[in-house]
Amino acid sequence: MTTVGPIGRLGRWTADHFRLVLIAWVVIAVVFGAFAPRAEKALSGAGWESSGSESTRVRAVVQREFGGLSSAGLMVVLHSDTRTVTDSAYTAAVGRVAAVLRSDKRVASVVLPSSGVSISRDGRTAIVQAGAAADTTAMVAAAEHLKGKLRAAGGDGVQVALTGASGMWSDFNTANRKAMMKSELYSWPVTMVILLIAFGSLVAAGLPLMLTILGLIASAGVLFLTTKLGHISIWAMNFALMFALALGIDYALFIVHRFRGALFGNGRTPREAVAETMDTAGKAVLFSGLTVLVSLTAVMLVPSPAFRSMALGIMIAVLFVLGATLTLLPAVLARLGTRVDKAGLPWAHSGESRSARFARWGELLWRHPCPFGAAAVAILVALAIPVFGLQTGMPSIKVVPKGDSSRIGYNLVQQAFGPGAPGSLQIVVPAADAARAGSVIAADPGIARQLPVQRSADGALALLTAVPVQDPSAKAVGSTIDRLRAALPPGASVGGATAENHDLEHVLGGKTPLVIGVVMLLGFLLLLIALQAPLIAAVGVVTNLLAVGAAFGVARLIFQDGYGAGFLGFESQGFLDAWGPVFFFAMIFAISMDYTVFLLSSAKEHWDRTGDAREAMVGGLAHSGRVIFAAGGVMVAVFLTFALSGPLPPKEMGVILGVAVLLDALLVRLILVPVALRLLGPAAWALPRWLDRILPDIRFGHS
Repeated sequence: MTTVGPIGRLGRWTADHFRLVLIAWVVIAVVFGAFAPRAEKALSGAGWESSGSESTRVRAVVQREFGGLSSAGLMVVLHSDTRTVTDSAYTAAVGRVAAVLRSDKRVASVVLPSSGVSISRDGRTAIVQAGAAADTTAMVAAAEHLKGKLRAAGGDGVQVALTGASGMWSDFNTANRKAMMKSELYSWPVTMVILLIAFGSLVAAGLPLMLTILGLIASAGVLFLTTKLGHISIWAMNFALMFALALGIDYALFIVHRFRGALFGNGRTPREAVAETMDTAGKAVLFSGLTVLVSLTAVMLVPSPAFRSMALGIMIAVLFVLGATLTLLPAVLARLGTRVDKAGLPWAHSGESRSARFARWGELLWRHPCPFGAAAVAILVALAIPVFGLQTGMPSIKVVPKGDSSRIGYNLVQQAFGPGAPGSLQIVVPAADAARAGSVIAADPGIARQLPVQRSADGALALLTAVPVQDPSAKAVGSTIDRLRAALPPGASVGGATAENHDLEHVLGGKTPLVIGVVMLLGFLLLLIALQAPLIAAVGVVTNLLAVGAAFGVARLIFQDGYGAGFLGFESQGFLDAWGPVFFFAMIFAISMDYTVFLLSSAKEHWDRTGDAREAMVGGLAHSGRVIFAAGGVMVAVFLTFALSGPLPPKEMGVILGVAVLLDALLVRLILVPVALRLLGPAAWALPRWLDRILPDIRFGHS
């Protein structure tokens, strides 16, 4: 019997207790699956804010003291090309709009159009405001519920459109949900074809789908239950689906590939093949999963409900996929045995224990490391250079489809009241300082006009509304907010939807270096523990930065400069969405570390067995190259389907992640890291004695 470590013994145990393992996972699927269908409706459409910021405090005060007329309130725009507000048909439409709003218990107050405030000079455009009686999540849901009724309240030449922050997020979430469904429709057939080619048999190709479906069902159920404790962003479900699919494919490829090598190549029994597989590939999968979890944990440093819940959603999916990979998958493989290649293609058994093609590629890199390494670095650096001019900003109205209510209303408000009108600033100040604050606001060059001052019920507070000169997404508006905060009386606070975006963008900019540093440090420590080799662990982490930099360089050319916008079907905002650098970095790093662990754990296994640097590099590439190539191909296909459908943020995600995986798999893991192993030689695996005494003894070989 083969001597194996704890993970190998776990694999052997699952092989001996197939029914017990199967029943346990069926119970998990049934229990959490019962809640899964309810998850989407329970998830939050809001949460894009910096918790505890000045702007969120203003929203809470306005919500409480000024009839709910905060950034979470609803803005309804009425417009007619032929009628004015004095016409009976127009007045009737205003009445119907007010009735619709008052019928919803989430509306605290309704403010009708007022001359000089919310009626345009030509009298053709008017605004009805609805105060929020609930939190931002509930108001986005209210917007979703009411926008159809409000549209129908028009007629007789009067157009009605719901806009404002809640309306925008409602429209965006709807468009995003449709895009995700469209992307899934495209990605599943493509994924199945690539899986069939990669695995070589229909039975084996179905195994990653088993992991994906289990991970998705369980994580959806857990996310629903988590909504009982707090708000969870609907994006958490989107990213959970993506990572369940991506990691299910990665892990299944690595495990099945190694199982076949042990079963067909080494002549093991199914039970011992599972034990050997889990002792080697299973251990690598465990460290890979831990790296993904660590990378996403760093995102929790950003104090934003949406960010934290998205990271949580991915982490839940990873935990379930990882758990199924370490227990259910080996149990199923042991039961299948040689039937794993049932309905197989002609190449089903080719290169199970050692890919001849990738062995030849490894030999070529060993003989000529510098030309290949220099070419890979040159390509990555050239693609990364544009990143130095990358600009970021919070999403503008351009992320919403042109025909949606919020964008129509937004454009109508700008045409009637000026570019900055959709993003008015709200300044809360003690009543005694209202006049002084008004003077500061009037003197600021970034403010176009002020609306009449409102007083709280007890007269202690005043609410000043200031309309910026520029569009809410313009950088100049952020400068205006900063100037006002510096010049206003000490008790004044600046809020509004535009200020909330500004505060979140500021926090993201400040936290990004910290998140990147924490992700890299923790990733290095995990690789150090796994590989017992500080030099190659550092190489594995640093080379990730080249692929990340190149991906964001490409993103700048596409999304900021607009190259390919027509082909991809989007309107450039002139910047990348501000959450991209921090969130996508963590995702890219997590995925890239999958390939790093797969390659270097295989190389370490060969080094431990032979002590030969050449065999470590060539053998590691021969055993893992095919898996990395196939997994990268599947993930690129999946991610690029998101780039071809839906609103702008999913396109950003699809392009950045797709390009990053492509570059990382082809140039970094299959060229640069092997070249580094070649140039470093035995030094790559050196372990100082003092460090050897500290680190736990981890080995990927078996005896």
